[in-house]
Amino acid sequence: MSVSDTDWPASPLDAADAAFVALTTDPAPLSIDLDMFDPDDGLPTGVMPLPTVRDWLLRHPRAYTARDVLWRELIRRARLCGPQWVIAAVGMAMPALRRYARQLCAGYGGDPDDIGAEILTGFLSALRDHVDLARPAPYAALCRAGWRAGHELRRQAGEFTPLQDVDHVPGPRTPQVPYGHPDVLVRRAVGLGILDPVDEEPYIDVRLGRRALEPIAARLGITADALRMRLRRIDTRIADALARGLLTGVAAVQAANEPGAAARRRVALRRACERRATAGAATARAA
Repeated sequence: MSVSDTDWPASPLDAADAAFVALTTDPAPLSIDLDMFDPDDGLPTGVMPLPTVRDWLLRHPRAYTARDVLWRELIRRARLCGPQWVIAAVGMAMPALRRYARQLCAGYGGDPDDIGAEILTGFLSALRDHVDLARPAPYAALCRAGWRAGHELRRQAGEFTPLQDVDHVPGPRTPQVPYGHPDVLVRRAVGLGILDPVDEEPYIDVRLGRRALEPIAARLGITADALRMRLRRIDTRIADALARGLLTGVAAVQAANEPGAAARRRVALRRACERRATAGAATARAA
């Protein structure tokens, strides 16, 4: 069955489930080769359609290691390998997403599809950007994001104030913290040489925009682990600069010059590494 042949339901969760069924139905169901994982992870072996893998996970709720390694791969594919893997990730999580929708819709006076849409939106946002694959339990983090989004809609529905009554609401109506522009500090860090220009956009995307590491690392031509280590080193340099007042106060000329010298050393080291990599690749081609 193709996606175009599917009669799409109006419910967001039902529509996502229908898309998953379309992708995982014969003659060419979307599958995953479980032999790519370490046998010690506890997963079954062979090429298996995703619904079968989902059923296996549901039958083995305590297979924590297997669930973690499988979901890291699903999240990585959803970020790097096309929209079919986004649908796959949603379909694999559908039992949990439907359970959350039933719980949050109990006693809800609005449209239940609104809660389903919020759960799906929260899940997809975490899938695209916010779950760190270096941390344990990535599937639980995705599910928590979906639950929080649906729960926030319920909370807002209970605290809604009609527009005509807004003048009678006690207390201030000014924006709440946090506010400000931390990206200005990042750009000042670039100007002082604390942060290299090539790292400015990735740093803002990951640390301020909370974007996922994997697509950014692929764009830079490095591994996600390498980018993660680079960002941690930047964190350390920025924290040191903040403690010394380089970013928020008037710094002494000598202190302000120190990061620039360090930046020149980092650029020289990075160029040397690139030259070695280029020379190694040329040698390999010649051989």
